[in-house]
Amino acid sequence: MNVQSPKSFQLSRPATCSDAEWDQRVKLAAAYRLVDHFGWCELIYGHLTAKVPGPDNHFLINPYGLSYDEVTASNLVKIDVDGNKIDADNPYPISKAGFVIHSAVHMAHSDRHKVVMHTHSRAGMAIAAVKEGILPISMGSTAFVDRISYHDYEGVSLYLEERDRIVESLGENHAMILRNHGLLTTGRTVAEAFLWLYRMERAAQVQIDAGSAGTLNVMGGNVAKKSGEDVNAFAAIEDGYGELEFAALLRKLDRIDPSYRE
Repeated sequence: MNVQSPKSFQLSRPATCSDAEWDQRVKLAAAYRLVDHFGWCELIYGHLTAKVPGPDNHFLINPYGLSYDEVTASNLVKIDVDGNKIDADNPYPISKAGFVIHSAVHMAHSDRHKVVMHTHSRAGMAIAAVKEGILPISMGSTAFVDRISYHDYEGVSLYLEERDRIVESLGENHAMILRNHGLLTTGRTVAEAFLWLYRMERAAQVQIDAGSAGTLNVMGGNVAKKSGEDVNAFAAIEDGYGELEFAALLRKLDRIDPSYRE
């Protein structure tokens, strides 16, 4: 059996790729590797997408068919808002149907939603199937008090008419549970969207674990709200929300396998 390494899937840096785009590619590829590292994948499905810096509504998405640990900066596919490929030299296909949710969010409040992450993790799908959603039962989960949205399941997200309803459900938040489906986060940067995703995944895991062990001890409203404000303020350092945490994760990836940068 011929086992290929992630380097086998890397391409050359696109000739028209600016330094700003390449930096975005490296960070998004890192996010894919981190999702794989933390075990949030469901085979090849789900997407993390990011707007390419610049005036055009172009976005980066994973090559359809590759696993998350095979994604590199060079093999990310550049597409337009309708999911059409911009990179003629990139041989990989993309899942246009999978971009339905992402395109809706990217085009709404585009300054806030430059990066969109959507996962089908075990804990995420489990919490999406619970009527109560995420409850303030841990310090991390309080980050979502008054900062999380919910969107009712309408079936597989293949139809463009659902986009307006997704945007309406999300509102001004950076985190949303797609009921009976999975988790979604957004951010101005890859770091911001990833920290929201990490916290939501962890909140889901803790709630499921705690609920299986006994009766959930839900915080009172005032305590939960104050805790959430403090947790989010702590992450909003001068360099940007989540940047310090994401930089540490990049160093971890570089020790494990730096091929995501290629």
